[in-house]
Amino acid sequence: MTTDNKQRTTKRAGKVPRIGATRSDNGKNDAGDPEESVFLDTTLRPSQWNDYIGQKNIKDNLRILLTAATERNHPPEHILFYGPPGLGKTTLAYLIAKELQAQMKVTSGPAIEKVGDLASVLTNLAAGDILFIDEIHRLNKSIEEVLYPAMETGTLDIIIGKGPSARVIQLDLPPFTLLAATTRPALLSAPLRSRFSGGVFKLEFYSEPEIQQIIKRSAKILGIDIGQEAAAEIAKRSRFTPRTANYLLKRCRDYAQVNKRPLDRKTVDEALALLGVDILGLTPSDRSILQAIVSKYNGGPVGLNTIAASLSEEEATIEEYNEPYLIQIGMLERTPRGRQATKRTYAHLNLENPKVEQEKLL
Repeated sequence: MTTDNKQRTTKRAGKVPRIGATRSDNGKNDAGDPEESVFLDTTLRPSQWNDYIGQKNIKDNLRILLTAATERNHPPEHILFYGPPGLGKTTLAYLIAKELQAQMKVTSGPAIEKVGDLASVLTNLAAGDILFIDEIHRLNKSIEEVLYPAMETGTLDIIIGKGPSARVIQLDLPPFTLLAATTRPALLSAPLRSRFSGGVFKLEFYSEPEIQQIIKRSAKILGIDIGQEAAAEIAKRSRFTPRTANYLLKRCRDYAQVNKRPLDRKTVDEALALLGVDILGLTPSDRSILQAIVSKYNGGPVGLNTIAASLSEEEATIEEYNEPYLIQIGMLERTPRGRQATKRTYAHLNLENPKVEQEKLL
């Protein structure tokens, strides 16, 4: 390599960002900023039970389950978490592993494509290990049937060969705990759900005060000075979801940093307006759905496929991402005839409700 090429290579290498790449003894990175992981979501994830805010009923049940299992010197029974994305299912799994001081192997439903993949994962577990399967509803049915005896009796049945020469090999597995998470529990077969004898727990949406606590904790970790009003405004628009709250906090931090301003209520308003997130937490895609129902279809009822076609959007995206929150805050109704806008929708969009006007005339 020539001298010029070496200089150019060194210069290019010097431009590579090093976010939290090196840790010093004082807990700061090379730039002197508070220590952050390259993956901020991992940094913001609670590492202790006391740091996990909300879901009190689930935490109380888990504490009893884990304490009893520890006192008996036996692995806890299998546990299933379900609920909308971003509420802390994976975080609970990591907290359980840390509480038990156990090694956790992490995988997901789509990653286990063949029975051999499952067998490889299970046979590499040690006694007392935890296996966490995210999006477990996406497991193939044939794999589920192999997982039943592994969960219930600790044995793994593998068929080798085909036809008359086929034979079954039964492998004994070490005692382990399966933790699973899903956003669509209805897609799990009944036999698989019944194997989670440690409990099936539904994570609920968070309240605004709980979201405010999460925002303040995240701000402290990121070294952000945020006021009470600013935290309350972010919490109000976070769709009752910690993941969304942390996302909005990070974007507001970026806006304040670039514009050299404190992270106060005015800065938050401007940053979220730039993102298109309004006072109810609605995104541009949410508002486009509501406006299409109101302006194109007279407030509904209108079918989901018609809405999707008019917006050039996938039906599954509208049904799984947009609709749950719109229904929760009373902006949308599902009827047998289709989706229908509510009075609150017209008020929020500053539009007149033609149906109300007709009722007045009558």
